[in-house]
Amino acid sequence: VNNTGSFGSVQSMGIINYPQAAILQVESIVKRPVVMNNGMIAVRDMVNLCLSLDHRVLDGLVCGRFLQRVKEILEHTSKETTSIY
Repeated sequence: VNNTGSFGSVQSMGIINYPQAAILQVESIVKRPVVMNNGMIAVRDMVNLCLSLDHRVLDGLVCGRFLQRVKEILEHTSKETTSIY
């Protein structure tokens, strides 16, 4: 995991160095307009995630499902349902 967002970056791509198989870039959280399910526009906090991977080591489908799961977890995190240690 590489946190380039701490420097204000909103879009970048990691370079994989041997012996790494993948690197996940987490960018800055910024407010963006989003179209909601009811067609209304709302301002929401958004973050870009970029997963660079070595296809010789990892399957892109598996990595895509990993990013989908990370997105699902982040979207359904709340103070009521998530305990903080």
